[in-house]
Amino acid sequence: MDNMNIYDFTLNDAQGDPVSLSVYRGKVLLIVNTATRCGLTPQYTALQQLYEHYSGQGLEILDFPCNQFRGQAPESSREIASVCQTKFGTAFKIFDKIDVNGASASPLYAYLKAQQPQDRGGHMLKEAVLRLAAWGCKHQAGDIRWNFTKFLINRQGEVAARFAPSVTPEEIENDIKKLL
Repeated sequence: MDNMNIYDFTLNDAQGDPVSLSVYRGKVLLIVNTATRCGLTPQYTALQQLYEHYSGQGLEILDFPCNQFRGQAPESSREIASVCQTKFGTAFKIFDKIDVNGASASPLYAYLKAQQPQDRGGHMLKEAVLRLAAWGCKHQAGDIRWNFTKFLINRQGEVAARFAPSVTPEEIENDIKKLL
């Protein structure tokens, strides 16, 4: 994985069509594992606001729904895309539902976790609540702990940062601006 970068991966979008991440070459990417029935789901609103504000400057948000955390994304990928577009007005790319941990984890997420194994940021109280929510979930070092973990990718396709689920999109805006 040392010689790889983000552009080496191809994943299906919510409609089942393959998308090579090389189409995002030269862009700043925010990659997020999401769920539609999570207490953090309102972060979609702030993600869309970031997208509206910075997409013209080269920001792309890549949404990867995941049902691994307490089954909080039970809908099909197409249904998830429809809910997000209707309820939150999302205009950024929504991909097919994936696993982010374990033997069935997407190779993209195995790569992201290897590049940035630790979350940055987080709020003590919110993190305590997330630990309680994840109680009983088996985790290995570097695993994604919950929905809405965010990876920031620079224009060269390198993983620049990984943010804890409780870190809001607004809180990473300055990190995004530095890369644009």
